[in-house]
Amino acid sequence: MKTRVLVLIFSILSITTKAQEKTSIYNPTDVFDPLINFQPSTVYRSAAGRPGPQYWQNQANYAIKAALDPENQTVKGTVEITYINNSPDQLDFLWLQLDQNRFTQESRGSKATPMTVGRYGLKNFEGGYSINNVQAIKSAKKGKTGASVLKETVISDTRMQILLSSPLKTSEKAVVTMDFEFKIPPNGSDRCGIYNAKDGKIFEIAQWYPRMCVYDDLEGWNTSPYLGAGEFYLEYGNTTYEITVPYKHVVVGTGELINPQEVLSKGVYAKLRAASESDKTLMIINKEDHGNDEIYNKKSGLNTWKFKCENTRDAAFAVSDIFVWDAARAVLPSGKSILVQSVYPAENGGEAAWGRSTEYTKHSMEFYSKTLFEFPYPVATNVGGIVSGMEYPGIVFCSAKSDGQELFDVTDHEFGHTWFPMIVGNNERKFAWMDEGFNTYINGLSAKAFNNGEYYKPQKTQQLAGLMRMQKPILAAPDAITEFELGTLAYFKPAIGLKMLGEAVVGEDRLNFALKEYINRWAFKHPSPFDFFHSMEDVLGEDLGWFWKSWFINSYKLDQSVKEVRYRNGRATDGAVISIENMEQMPMPVEVSIKEKDKEAVTVKLPVEVWMKNKVWTFHYPSTTELEKVSLDPRGVLPDVNQNNNSWKPNP
Repeated sequence: MKTRVLVLIFSILSITTKAQEKTSIYNPTDVFDPLINFQPSTVYRSAAGRPGPQYWQNQANYAIKAALDPENQTVKGTVEITYINNSPDQLDFLWLQLDQNRFTQESRGSKATPMTVGRYGLKNFEGGYSINNVQAIKSAKKGKTGASVLKETVISDTRMQILLSSPLKTSEKAVVTMDFEFKIPPNGSDRCGIYNAKDGKIFEIAQWYPRMCVYDDLEGWNTSPYLGAGEFYLEYGNTTYEITVPYKHVVVGTGELINPQEVLSKGVYAKLRAASESDKTLMIINKEDHGNDEIYNKKSGLNTWKFKCENTRDAAFAVSDIFVWDAARAVLPSGKSILVQSVYPAENGGEAAWGRSTEYTKHSMEFYSKTLFEFPYPVATNVGGIVSGMEYPGIVFCSAKSDGQELFDVTDHEFGHTWFPMIVGNNERKFAWMDEGFNTYINGLSAKAFNNGEYYKPQKTQQLAGLMRMQKPILAAPDAITEFELGTLAYFKPAIGLKMLGEAVVGEDRLNFALKEYINRWAFKHPSPFDFFHSMEDVLGEDLGWFWKSWFINSYKLDQSVKEVRYRNGRATDGAVISIENMEQMPMPVEVSIKEKDKEAVTVKLPVEVWMKNKVWTFHYPSTTELEKVSLDPRGVLPDVNQNNNSWKPNP
């Protein structure tokens, strides 16, 4: 999901750091605690950060038929969920997520919304689900009718509990069906809603059908309510869905459109096929086409658009009768081509804005597929509408008003979420940093690679020391922190942590290799924070408990200082004795730049191990002339909170 980058960075840079005389608070015994990351293997999760030999996760397959009524702004449908219990436990009940219930005035999320409303609140709207005809049967052997196991249903806020008359045992399937209906919120926590363009409306639909909660080996049922800030934790499975709309409306959505010739005119279908083989963006429907009946496959009535997507955790779609639609192809490392496309209002087109959206989308698909893991879906769609930035499998919603670098940034960020959390399926409701932070990190790699760095603006980590002034840790749950804190703790601080780990500890190439291996290990699975920590350590061959504790688990600060510089025997020709001190609680490797008179500066590198039992580290430097300057972190790779004590010069 998008966050407000410039506001945050300017806020951080506005924080001034003043020198102050103080005593070191560093405690090496605490930060180098050997039990920080100590979690033995189980049969489900290896201590090496891999899924264990008996790792399991349940599966949820969905078959949905729905209609969107543009006039009344409602979605009405039926969902059939085939839920497969792969766990070793028998389940006496099932839990489902009813996220549209967030948009009732009586929901926990509404009650917990501040008077200022913010990004996730919604005033003067009464939404929520109408749920009817709930049924649950236990799937029987082929040729036999399954028995009903529905005992009772209980709806509590954004959750539904289905109590079973007979438990669902290991390897058994339950088929749950129900009818649902809801009024589309005008702006549903900046993740779905209705955009009022000049010529009509654009509907962006998400969290629209009842979905299974995750049952895992860590917590059992994950039933945290949907409050707004915390996003989603979902099971993988195969999804088919049908969306019925008035004939002039175009539908784009997760997965592959499997009946294009039934809903598109021959001319539009031909253009779409041509675009799927083109490296350049081709127009499918432009503004002028909307007055031409030849772009429609019929003269009246309804069209039903049918989609399917395999091994997906979610599905979203968008509908409008005023879309400008363009497309091209992206070529993946395997040689496979996928369709990349954009739909948006005509007034937001052009080369300065959405006219380049498909170019940006193509770049993201090809870059991340080559760098990390191949894009798993047949289509990638960018929708311009009310949502400022939100990701779903194979489709993202970005603000129609974004242009230039802002549009590139939000497009690349939302499509970057394909890898975190669509492929690596972490629990976003509790650990937003595992997708937002990792995604923000890879976005920096992508921006550098796009069009010779057209939008790339490198920034030294040293300039972001304000990140370390946050009192709450990265591990704080997203619903337990403010919107401003969320941007820092979920997005930027974890991203800077990875960047710093690469630049100052293990090397960027090794870090990126370890991150890629983490993705390969946990693709379409559910890793925990400790699975990530263990996997990175396993691949890198480093014990990084001190780093995880300082940067992710706690909110320790970093402050390295030059404590003292003196000459042996009082003579520069006998060498210098330099003392550095760790003033705050976070340790990091040290780079010391030493400049002798009439010589080039020399950098001395010291490993983090110098801080394992010392607050002060003293070392000898074989100087032959007087020193002009001693300074720390010459590359600017550390977010030191007090840079005024980072250098020494001789008294005049």
